[in-house]
Amino acid sequence: MHERRISIIDYGRGESERICFRLAEKLRAAGLCPVLGEAEGAELIVVVGGDGSFLRTLERFGFPDVPFAGVNTGHLGFFQELSEADIDGFIDNYLRGLFTKQVCRTVFGSVTYGGGTHMLRGLNELVVKAADSRLAHFDIYIGENFIESFSGDGVVVSTPAGSTAYNYALGGSIVDPRLELLQLTPIAPVNTTAYRSFTSGIVLPPGLAVSIRPDPDSADDDREAARETLVAIDGNETRFENVCRIDAGLSENSVTLLRFKNYEFWSTVKKKLLTP
Repeated sequence: MHERRISIIDYGRGESERICFRLAEKLRAAGLCPVLGEAEGAELIVVVGGDGSFLRTLERFGFPDVPFAGVNTGHLGFFQELSEADIDGFIDNYLRGLFTKQVCRTVFGSVTYGGGTHMLRGLNELVVKAADSRLAHFDIYIGENFIESFSGDGVVVSTPAGSTAYNYALGGSIVDPRLELLQLTPIAPVNTTAYRSFTSGIVLPPGLAVSIRPDPDSADDDREAARETLVAIDGNETRFENVCRIDAGLSENSVTLLRFKNYEFWSTVKKKLLTP
């Protein structure tokens, strides 16, 4: 008989670890094969923790083509739909096929710099800033069209999945995950007689990439430090020297989340962001 492997991932934090072992026992009792800490051969990956744990798992296993479910032990839990009290119902609904699949497109980043080209991939967002909290000066292109010479703290390129994360904190729009688009949101843009920048976000369709090109000649401070650019993908930061350009767009790859009975995105938004 074919073994139905269910991967359970947690990162060893007290409450999550306890729930992890409880979930494994219940999956085993239901005739499934729980595997702790591994994803190979799994038909489903269940992450126990918060949204940070979920994003960490995607990176750790290279964005596998396997659906995900999540038991939330963190704070907001946009990706982690289930609670500990939902475990029995989750297993029953999974075995009966009572779920829907939410497909989330990922964002790619291509950083061309003095050392070559570095590829990045994330689910939420790509963030570009000048290093060491310096004023950033970027030439922004959409497709091949020059749009603006941006000055400010930086920019965020977010997916619909990431619209409720850093993008939302910056005043960007919340996007229904059923839409496929990119959102370019400025971080503290400067709009004075010396510098002119868009102060609101820009929404782009699939297939249209953003190009962010640092302009070190416009920097007001030390030229050596100004050559460093900080690029973060889903919170993981990397510094690059002598960046020529950073291209970002919607990837052809996606992440699949299982959503169970009574899940509705806008009810979740209200619950997570507005309800005291």
